[in-house]
Amino acid sequence: MNKLSLLGLLSLVIRRDLVLAMRRRADVLTTLIFFVIVVSLFPLGVGPEMDMLRKMAPGVVWVAALLASMLSLGRMFSADYLDGTLEQMMLVPQSLSALVLAKILAHWMVSGLPLVIMAPVLGLQFDMPAQALWVLIAALLLGTPILSMIGAVGAALTLGLRGGGALVSLLVLPLCIPVLVFGAGAVEAIVSGTSVGSHLSLLGALLVMALVFTPWVTALALRISME
Repeated sequence: MNKLSLLGLLSLVIRRDLVLAMRRRADVLTTLIFFVIVVSLFPLGVGPEMDMLRKMAPGVVWVAALLASMLSLGRMFSADYLDGTLEQMMLVPQSLSALVLAKILAHWMVSGLPLVIMAPVLGLQFDMPAQALWVLIAALLLGTPILSMIGAVGAALTLGLRGGGALVSLLVLPLCIPVLVFGAGAVEAIVSGTSVGSHLSLLGALLVMALVFTPWVTALALRISME
C-alpha cells in the first residue's frame, strides 16, 4: 500500500510540475530558443567549410545544451519555496529524496528532452552523417538527465540566496565537465571511425551514480537551505 501511495505521489508531483511548466511556456521556450540560436550562430560565424563544421559540431551542440540547461535551474525549486509547497513536501511521510527525483524528472522532460529532440535537426547544419546524429541523440539522452540532477544540487544549495542563478552556474559548470567531455567524445569517435562504446558506457555509469546520489544530496541541501 505504501508503495502504491509513493508511486501515486511521485506521478502527482511530475504532473503538477509539467502543468505549471506549460502555464509558463515562455520559460520553456527561452531555453529551447537559446539552444537553437547558439548552435545556429556557429556555422554563420565560421563559414561554409564543411570539414571544420563537422569537427566542431559535437562540442558546439554539447556546450550549447549545457548552457541552455543552466537557464532553468534557478526555477527548479524557487516557486515551491516561495509558495510554501516545499515545506509541505518535507512534512509528508514519503522520502523527500524520491520527491526530489520526481521534480528532477519533470525538469528534464521540460528542459532537457526538447534539446534532445531538436539536436539532430541542428546537427544537419554541420553536415553531420546519419550515424553521428544517432550517437548524438543517445549521448544527449544519457547526458542531459545528469545535467538536471547535478543542477538540482546547485539549485538546492543556493535556494533563497541573492544572485542564486550566478552561484548555481559557478557550482554546477565544473561538475558537468565530464559529461561534456564524454558526450562530445562519443560523437567525435563515430565521426573519426573509432568505437563509441567506452564514451557511452562512461555516460551510463555517470547516470547511474547521479541517480543514486544526487536525489539524496539534493534533499539534504534543501533541508539545510530551509533551516
